[in-house]
Amino acid sequence: MTTAAPAAPARPAKRRRGGGSFVGTYGLLVLAVLLFIVFAILMPGTFLTQTNLNAILGANSIPAILALGAMIPIATGKFDVSIGYALGLAHVLMMVMVVNGVQWILAALIVLVILTLVGIVNGLLVELGKIDSFVATLGTGSVLYAITGAVTDGARVVPTGERLPFGFTDLYDSKFIGIPVAAWYVTVIAVILWIVLERLPLGRYFYVLGSNQRAADLIGLPTQRYSVYAFASCSFLVGVAGVLLASQQQIGNPSVGSEYMLPAFVAALLGSTVIKPGRPNAGGTIVAVVTLAIGLAGIGQLGANFWVNPLFNGVTLLIAVGLAGLSARRKILAGIAANKAVDTVAPAAGATGVRSADSELTDTVGPHTSAAPDIEPAADSDAVPPTS
Repeated sequence: MTTAAPAAPARPAKRRRGGGSFVGTYGLLVLAVLLFIVFAILMPGTFLTQTNLNAILGANSIPAILALGAMIPIATGKFDVSIGYALGLAHVLMMVMVVNGVQWILAALIVLVILTLVGIVNGLLVELGKIDSFVATLGTGSVLYAITGAVTDGARVVPTGERLPFGFTDLYDSKFIGIPVAAWYVTVIAVILWIVLERLPLGRYFYVLGSNQRAADLIGLPTQRYSVYAFASCSFLVGVAGVLLASQQQIGNPSVGSEYMLPAFVAALLGSTVIKPGRPNAGGTIVAVVTLAIGLAGIGQLGANFWVNPLFNGVTLLIAVGLAGLSARRKILAGIAANKAVDTVAPAAGATGVRSADSELTDTVGPHTSAAPDIEPAADSDAVPPTS
């Protein structure tokens, strides 16, 4: 009697890349190009001018830096809603020091240090205080707004007497090869963040923390430390934006800042749906900022009412949140499907019924490996040492 040879294990089906993948990755970039073309056709005499393009680049540099800063805590699964109030405090402190004779470079360094400390406090409140990031940063934002009012006594900081230092005003007003220098700041920051998030272990740790904190704890990742790093980095970039805002406005207005928060979160969340769909990334954030800038500039030049801008930002935020959630769910399902396909070809002896932290992490972030750090699992403190 002959026995039939065991059937060969089925190979997992290869994932097909269809048009949906292209649309999800580059759809927003295509939309930005289409919007630019439409507005250029409708208003060729005004929209396509060098003056208008430079105005768009310059005016959106500060929101772009804020969006890049807000993106970092989002990558770790947290939110920092204090960025608007922190921006107001940063630019007021900068103006107060410059008006009172402090050298502008020293004043900028002091602002950056103070804002970085604010970020550290936010991180400690979230991690050590076990307070939800939204609630914690909302509270610190209110405190920062109170400090801003106390510093200015509710009045604007207006320079009197001599003109502000040229080096300080040139931080925003100057140009490099015909392009506003503020746009170059955004480019440099975006490139640095792209390198950190996509090529360095720190960025991978951020993504692991944001994907599955339980799995990150199980593999020995110091989650509290990296969460504080994320908040500190965010506040540092808010400080950079505050220095630029002071250079742009050249007065200190205690009520300025909160209106920048919504566009920043719109761009950060919308950016997580493109270039690297399903996770916050610097390239997607810049694409989102450019798309929003072109849309708002074109709508404004068409003569839209003042309330159209907040309506546009609010609707876009709702769409961005929905798309970000959909993209994240699709990535999770793709990771689960990939793991099930691998399980069908795994030897039966390897199936112990115990899931490791790495497999749980893969289910969460999907089959891509760029988000998973190459780190050793934490030692088991309960393990019994071998007897001699």
